[in-house]
Amino acid sequence: MTDYKLRPIGHVESVLTDLATAPRQPDEGAPQAWLVLDDRYARALDGLTAGTDILLLTWLDRADRDTLTIHPRGDATRAITGVFATRAPHRPNPIGLHHIHILAIAGTRIHVSNLEALHGTPILDLKPLLAPDR
Repeated sequence: MTDYKLRPIGHVESVLTDLATAPRQPDEGAPQAWLVLDDRYARALDGLTAGTDILLLTWLDRADRDTLTIHPRGDATRAITGVFATRAPHRPNPIGLHHIHILAIAGTRIHVSNLEALHGTPILDLKPLLAPDR
């Protein structure tokens, strides 16, 4: 297999610092946060506006890449399940996928709501959320 090299374009600024106590999903108390992009990507933000929903791809840098099966949500009463059938952060390629809402943009800083990513999480990419009819 071929290896691929990813380069972060920025990082997350958040009050969340501990994986064990962080919300697992945005609707479970995830706070507002900032996406801080490197200045060289400023022009790539053209067209994004406050009020827009986007997909954020992150690298879950504190995840265990050797995990292949888990008890979903850490609940030992649930059957062991393959990580590809879950949204667990621990997986061979720990890419985080987050549906987020832009509150404001200030230069290369994007204020977003309900982001469950930890402080310092590397940002890989931002993608527009397409309407269902596209």
